[in-house]
This record gives sequence, structure tokens and C-alpha cells, in this order.
Amino acid sequence: SRFVGSVSCDSEPAPRPPRIGMPNPAAVYCEQQGGTLMPVQTPQGVRSDCKLPNGEIIDEWTLWRREHPDTKK
Repeated sequence: SRFVGSVSCDSEPAPRPPRIGMPNPAAVYCEQQGGTLMPVQTPQGVRSDCKLPNGEIIDEWTLWRREHPDTKK
């Protein structure tokens, strides 16, 4: 005899956990420029560098401030 299992389609997927806060604008900007975020361990903790398509590697916030000079910290 063959066993045929059934899957109920009535159950809904588990809700996603809520997002807390806003995304990091420097990280978002890096990715919008086609860059790749690279975590870097420092004595102060982990920060992210942005590797741009032209090969430049720059701290994500340095890139953000360079391209957004009118933005306050």
C-alpha cells in the first residue's frame, strides 16, 4: 500500500519579527553605489568598510560624509 501524506494549506506562515529602527544610511548608500559591505574587527568593536566597484575600500561612514557634506552627524 502507498502512503500519501497531506499538508494543510490552512495555516499561515509565522509572522516576521518587527524591524527595529531605521536601516543604517551609510550601509544603504554603499550598496546603492554598487559597493559591498565588509565587516572589520577593531579594538573598539566591529565597523564596516565599503568596497566600491572601482576597487576603492573606504569606511562606510567616511564615504557617506564625503558624498553628503551637508549632512550633520
